[in-house]
Amino acid sequence: MKLILPIWLFLLSFSAAAEPLRVAFVYVSPVGDAGWSYSHDLGRQHLEQKFGDDVITSFVDSVPEGRKARKVLAQLAEENDIIFGTSWGYMVPMERVAAEFPNVKFEHATGLRRGDNLSTYATRVYEARYLSGMVAAAMSKSNQIGYVAAFPISEVIRGLNAFTLGAQAVKPDIKVMVEWTMAWYAPAKAKKLSHKLINKGADVLAQHTDTPAPVEVAQARGVYAIGYHSDMSAFGADSHLASVVHDWGNVYEQSIQALMDKNWGAQDLWLGLQANASKLSGMSSKVPRQVIQRVNGAQQNIKDGTLNIFAGPIKNHKGRVRIKAGRKLSDDDLRRMNWYVQGVEGDLKFF
Repeated sequence: MKLILPIWLFLLSFSAAAEPLRVAFVYVSPVGDAGWSYSHDLGRQHLEQKFGDDVITSFVDSVPEGRKARKVLAQLAEENDIIFGTSWGYMVPMERVAAEFPNVKFEHATGLRRGDNLSTYATRVYEARYLSGMVAAAMSKSNQIGYVAAFPISEVIRGLNAFTLGAQAVKPDIKVMVEWTMAWYAPAKAKKLSHKLINKGADVLAQHTDTPAPVEVAQARGVYAIGYHSDMSAFGADSHLASVVHDWGNVYEQSIQALMDKNWGAQDLWLGLQANASKLSGMSSKVPRQVIQRVNGAQQNIKDGTLNIFAGPIKNHKGRVRIKAGRKLSDDDLRRMNWYVQGVEGDLKFF
């Protein structure tokens, strides 16, 4: 006997199978046209291009960390299949909301906490940071580099240390002076601190902030700058040497494909140069060819594992050996880094 399904049941099953995946993003700053949130939004757009009508993406930007974030995350969980929270300060709110919505998937950028439906992800951007330190040192004449940073959390300190070690690989006695905005997105504060660092002798500026302000100040003051998060060459035609950038598209694509394949599982994804998740972009023609060749050599050595950025001996800012010869930091050590390498100066904050 041939079984014939009622047409309404057939259409119902077809409609259910064709239901698009709903994907939401939460950003800590305005999307704008440069910086951290902008780089994540490029990843969101990549999902739309890759999966077409199979996904519906949305985002909420300028969401403060803390209680307000929890409210936004809970609202999004009512309507979405997976939510990406893109700031360190969303970690605790995401953990709590994930527990309240066990059928929704949550992924937190740069965080440490995981659960059955809560993953973490990041780029090993400290690898590209090391390379940018080499470029900055090669172009510095004063042997003093300024560094505008946001918060003294492990992610930021790790990047600052890697940058300094890269600079020291070119000029062992170079100094990196750090100043803190205590905000991810604070253009006016970043601008003020950039001027302060130049006034103290820095002839190259680097940054871990979500604004091109340091590149713009460098352009106005006639010094060089290293951009961050996204290619910031458009903000400093003469000042910009290179930018340390993230490519989130591949990271997000892996997660969405896994969810579509019913293969998604909580994990900690940490990709770097080898996976092209972080890299240098927009290298200036002002950087000499021999410097670029040296940077490219270091990049290849990092990719193939012959160069470990945090292999000893490495001293801390007080001159004490922190990593002994023959030893290297584990990933857990890197995630919890709260000390500064020798050569970092300025307002050294700890957590």
